[in-house]
Amino acid sequence: MNRLSTFFLGISLLTGTINTFAGQSVPLSDITKNAVDSTAEKMLIAQRVSGGWPKQIDTKAFNYNYAWSPEFTERIKISYNHKDATIDNHATSREIRHLVKAYEQTGNTKYLNAAETGIRYLLKMQYKNGGFPQFFPDTSGYRKHITYNDDAMLNALRVLESVAAGKAEYGIINKELKTASASAVKAGIDCILKTQIRVNGKPTVWCAQHDHITYKPANARAFELASFSAGESVDITRFLMEIPNPTPEIKEAIVGALTWLDAAAIEGYQTKRIKDAAQPKGQDVVLMEAPGERIWARFYDLETGKPFFCGRDGIKREKLSEIENERRVGYAYYGTWPAKLLSKKQGEWQPK
Repeated sequence: MNRLSTFFLGISLLTGTINTFAGQSVPLSDITKNAVDSTAEKMLIAQRVSGGWPKQIDTKAFNYNYAWSPEFTERIKISYNHKDATIDNHATSREIRHLVKAYEQTGNTKYLNAAETGIRYLLKMQYKNGGFPQFFPDTSGYRKHITYNDDAMLNALRVLESVAAGKAEYGIINKELKTASASAVKAGIDCILKTQIRVNGKPTVWCAQHDHITYKPANARAFELASFSAGESVDITRFLMEIPNPTPEIKEAIVGALTWLDAAAIEGYQTKRIKDAAQPKGQDVVLMEAPGERIWARFYDLETGKPFFCGRDGIKREKLSEIENERRVGYAYYGTWPAKLLSKKQGEWQPK
């Protein structure tokens, strides 16, 4: 392209048009609306009729980074009416976030429409008390519980929080959705406060899932019994700490959770994944002494406050070594989740 052509192209861009090789002047909007984002295109295919997204297809987690074969794509398309949409494992929140960014970068209105449909899904699935089930519309079994496990409810609330505030690329979202999202976030915070486990009147932490009617800690899978959950409680506390101008109730909830998490730390230990030819997969996870280290169990008994471990048989045990190897190496029963929260975040929040 010569300099003169470049000059006229610049003029056309300023006026909102671009000249084609045929000499026709075409609005830029007609070009950008057809621009594509390969990941977003896959998300359009995977979106369910309910407006949300599943976390897996054929028992395998979705991976938008891989090329999808025609056969795989067709299997997803014929599952359009399935009731498996969820907020588990970042499903739905992940897609909404990407689609909004894809719209900002391409101007393709299909992406904005799909994102707004996803936001409506989140608003529709939320209980009147502010909680979120793990799945919707399929709320069978433990799927109906208010679910903090794997940060499911928190991921949904953070998307709605971004919509309500019109943060960055969310400024283009429908105004009605912004208003509804603000109300949903407020209800979600109220639910968090209501589900916080209290012992002798004092707030502690949360279970990974709570009954959607009574707010009490609830069981999920056989190895996920009702408990004080050190893992899930970290992001809940962090979410509350991010709230500007917190109410006295929110402050009390945060201080209670931080106090409990600090007291629940197991001093002088860490876990290590080791090779062990005697085990089914040739490896194991063991707890070992480590002076100066702090670690937390994922589950603490609601009556005794002591760590417990549970395999697929649903029986509580006092030691990690007492459950089956498959669970020891396939699930995080110990972790350092609260460490940063109790140091950096706590130090930043308390002066505020």
